[in-house]
Amino acid sequence: MSTFRSIEEIDVWQSSRVLIREIYSLSKKPPFCRDFALQNQIRKAAVSIASNIAEGFERSGNREFINFLSIAKGSTGEVKTQLYVALDMGYITIDEFDTAIAMLNDISRRVGGLMKYLGESRMKGHKYNHLQKNAPPTSCIPD
Repeated sequence: MSTFRSIEEIDVWQSSRVLIREIYSLSKKPPFCRDFALQNQIRKAAVSIASNIAEGFERSGNREFINFLSIAKGSTGEVKTQLYVALDMGYITIDEFDTAIAMLNDISRRVGGLMKYLGESRMKGHKYNHLQKNAPPTSCIPD
């Protein structure tokens, strides 16, 4: 796995955008569209996946990135539960459910893999570059 220079280079972030489009598409159809609370919640949770991946990336440190990835992974479970509710209420078909669940499972697995990679990486993020290259720190801390 290489170093990411932008959020757009992260495949799982791109996949989460596809999931958002799928969730918006499913939730705009009747009768789903009339359940405003569930529609709003599932959309927010789906957007949360991509948003937390992006926010963690922009923090520039692996520990913070992992924390936000953990939140994103949690949001996959939230969307999954809401899809079960939508299925149980007859808002979506089993085929629609299966497609969305497969997407969620894949995203969750890849977010977990990215978390593991970052946790094991010697690279600690952009804000630690001066330490990674054995360069002196950019500021001095008094004794």
